Amino acid sequence: MNQPPQEITIDIRVRYAEVDPMGALHHSRYWVYFEMGRTELLRAAGVAYADLEREGVLFVVAKCAASFKAPARYDDVLALTTRIMKVGAARIDHAYELNRTADGLLLATAETTLACLNSDGQIIPIPESLGLR
Repeated sequence: MNQPPQEITIDIRVRYAEVDPMGALHHSRYWVYFEMGRTELLRAAGVAYADLEREGVLFVVAKCAASFKAPARYDDVLALTTRIMKVGAARIDHAYELNRTADGLLLATAETTLACLNSDGQIIPIPESLGLR
């Protein structure tokens, strides 16, 4: 089995509905973007998260932290890089960097820890079929 990718960069365009009255991307939207990055990293490994859910495998955010450096604005194109930093028996740690594509400015960094659970909410090992361990 090939080693799945450990990093992916995706482009995201800030939509009008995502900015606050000051014209900046609302802080809550960053977490949606980070989830997009994790989902696309998994997809690049040949796995759809929806398929995992149907099999009773769930990844939940157990811990998260972010640092906001500069605002993103409506219609900015952003480059989100998502990296797998550490994989344990039942957890995955990701790191994120969000940059504005036009000038490369670093807008935000973040980290998350995901826990692997079954559909009953019990911690389970990450499936070996993902090739992460």
